[in-house]
Amino acid sequence: MTSRDTVTFWFDVSCPFCWITSRWIKEVEKVRDIDVTWKPMSLSVLNEGRDELPEDYKRMMVANWGPARVFAAVAAEDGEDVLDALYTEMGTRIHDGGQGGKDTADGYDDIIRESLAAVGLPAERFDAAHSDRYDAKLREYHAGAMDAVGDDVGTPVVKLGDTAFFGPVLTRIPRGEEAGTIFDGAIALAGYPHFFELKRSRTESPEFD
Repeated sequence: MTSRDTVTFWFDVSCPFCWITSRWIKEVEKVRDIDVTWKPMSLSVLNEGRDELPEDYKRMMVANWGPARVFAAVAAEDGEDVLDALYTEMGTRIHDGGQGGKDTADGYDDIIRESLAAVGLPAERFDAAHSDRYDAKLREYHAGAMDAVGDDVGTPVVKLGDTAFFGPVLTRIPRGEEAGTIFDGAIALAGYPHFFELKRSRTESPEFD
């Protein structure tokens, strides 16, 4: 890898674990020389056709289409460079503000509108939340994540250099040099071509402090 490590981060704004991992990467930006590209993916796309899912989760997948479609629209019309700021605005409202887990198609509408305004994006980008106009673009982004990491994963997908993983799954946000040290370990694992997976049972819920 080069002296500046490259990170590609595929996210679904609705996922609290993805949010924590993304805030870790934002901390890493402060203590390591990295270049981060943010790209949307979609749990709604991932879970299409899965009739075995609980009904309450299916309803959340309906709600999650809205913000995911807006991120695809913004990427297409305004460029990927603004996704970082929009993700931060929307994710802060959803997770830090305790507004996650919506279960109706219009559940995130107010949050989307507020977040677009906060970062100075055109208000009409909201229209994508209830339209399939940008679904092909969203599916293209989602397929990029799956192509990079393989099947049977969720969000986030994080590509470190040339190697992508699902996760890391964290329940707290590492700060400062601790964030950098964890990143160094992730880079070391990504650099070993025969490493594939580390996993243990999760025993606590995410916290965003």
